[in-house]
Amino acid sequence: MTYVEPCIKTVNRIFNWFILYLGTCISFPSYFSLSLLSPLSSLLSPLSSPLFSVYNMKIPGTVPLVESTEIILSPTPSSDPDDPLNWSPRRKLLSMFCMVLYCVAICVPSASIFSVFIPISQNTGLPLATLNQGTGYMFLLFGLGCIIVHPLSVKYGKRPVYLISVLGTALIQLWGPKINSSGTWIGSKVIQGLLGASVESLCEVTVSDLWFEHERGRWIGVYGFALMFASNIAPVFAGFITQSMGWRWVLYWGSIFDAVCFLFLFLFFEETNFRRQGEQSLQADSELENETEAGEKKKQVQFITDVEVGQLFEKKSFLSKLSPFSVSKETILLPMLVRPFTLVKYPVVLFSGFMCGTGLICFNICNATTSFVLSNAPYNFPASRVGLCYLSPCVMVLVFSFYGGYISDKLRVLLARRNGGLSEPEHRLWILSAYLLLCPPALVLWGVGASNGIHWFPIVFGMGLVKGLGTLTSISAINYVVDSYRDMTSDSMVLVMLIRNTMSFCISYGITPWFMNEGLTRCFAEAAGLAFACCATMFIFVRWGKKMREVGAERYWRMVEEK
Repeated sequence: MTYVEPCIKTVNRIFNWFILYLGTCISFPSYFSLSLLSPLSSLLSPLSSPLFSVYNMKIPGTVPLVESTEIILSPTPSSDPDDPLNWSPRRKLLSMFCMVLYCVAICVPSASIFSVFIPISQNTGLPLATLNQGTGYMFLLFGLGCIIVHPLSVKYGKRPVYLISVLGTALIQLWGPKINSSGTWIGSKVIQGLLGASVESLCEVTVSDLWFEHERGRWIGVYGFALMFASNIAPVFAGFITQSMGWRWVLYWGSIFDAVCFLFLFLFFEETNFRRQGEQSLQADSELENETEAGEKKKQVQFITDVEVGQLFEKKSFLSKLSPFSVSKETILLPMLVRPFTLVKYPVVLFSGFMCGTGLICFNICNATTSFVLSNAPYNFPASRVGLCYLSPCVMVLVFSFYGGYISDKLRVLLARRNGGLSEPEHRLWILSAYLLLCPPALVLWGVGASNGIHWFPIVFGMGLVKGLGTLTSISAINYVVDSYRDMTSDSMVLVMLIRNTMSFCISYGITPWFMNEGLTRCFAEAAGLAFACCATMFIFVRWGKKMREVGAERYWRMVEEK
């Protein structure tokens, strides 16, 4: 038996590589024709027999989630009361409120100018293309900044990174009203993007620090809601501020708001970095899987921990929680700068970044054209009415955040029950079906409808739908990568956001000449086709995502050990 298992495991790995090769090289329309492979798959069905179900425990992201009627806690908390997983519900909710407030503090100044591009252009003489390019550079630095922010947050703690980010954003807003050239505009946006980079990669890690796997989706949904709601509500207020006080006060009020947020976060936003001594590990062994008298298989999971019986812990005081730094002496910064790029070997991480980027591209296409479409004929909206149109995406963001967060948690538990108690990260991808069906027609409604001068209500509804659905791609993609590679969440999020924001930068740089040269009708018809094609790649991962994770499992666990 000692020789048989490695041989069959080798055959299984060769088969997985073969399936992975087909899944990545064959175009999406051929996906359905691959069902012809099912007879071949059935010939190898012994590989999924009880003897080899033990290897499921070693596949990153595949975890036992349901046993009988009970939900298994994953990851397993330590005995320390200051372990974020052990915090009281009140303490956790306060931390989540602070995270949401942080997201709002970064996103409001970043997005408030979208509804007042035309007044800014008219007042400063900067062309619309330059204004869009500036926001493109900002989003690019949101992603590139993660490379620096991530290791600093591990070495010195997330708390100081969050606080410096808010304070820096408050100060950079005071530069914006003084712009007088393209260089100063782009320079201010580059620095603003670098300062706000932690909003892209640290919040997801904070959620992962605090919540168990079966709870994580709804809080990633809350994060996605905060991110997109703040980005859409800010232009509403900006329109009224511009009309009554001038566009420069949009930036001044953003600075004042961030100063207030900084004070609150300094007092109440706790550090969530926590190193568990003897981190619990799951041991799966073929001896643990036995036949019951009724002939049913009963899976047992053994938890191991190094915490000694009777060990005492001292709970943090309020003053100790205010400590600005939580230095990790074991962490070396240089390897951490490089480590996220080693994750390019994992298709799940690349796909998650790609899906996040797809949603953000559609969001930015609408943002870049909103002021242009609604401020000109036949609509001729003043800045305040352009701002009010952003209430539509605010409502949609609320709907799709609930759908992408809370409903995806429920769906994952349901599918785990149907899967013998085992939960797969791919279970969350099914919620993207709504994006696949709704986003392309919404893009057509906004772009083609505006080009033909239809009534303002349908096009504003279409704009809201596109931006609300952008929340869905972020929530599902982030949940997918966090559930797949829990122990490398920080590193994977750096690469995900780098891909996402690079895509955003490219579209922000090119959107103005795209719709100016080709017209709104052709531009948005092409965008709708691209959105459908990009989202359709989800089926590759629904079908072969687990095999891709299994192929890289040995390499992944080696990285976790070296971390």
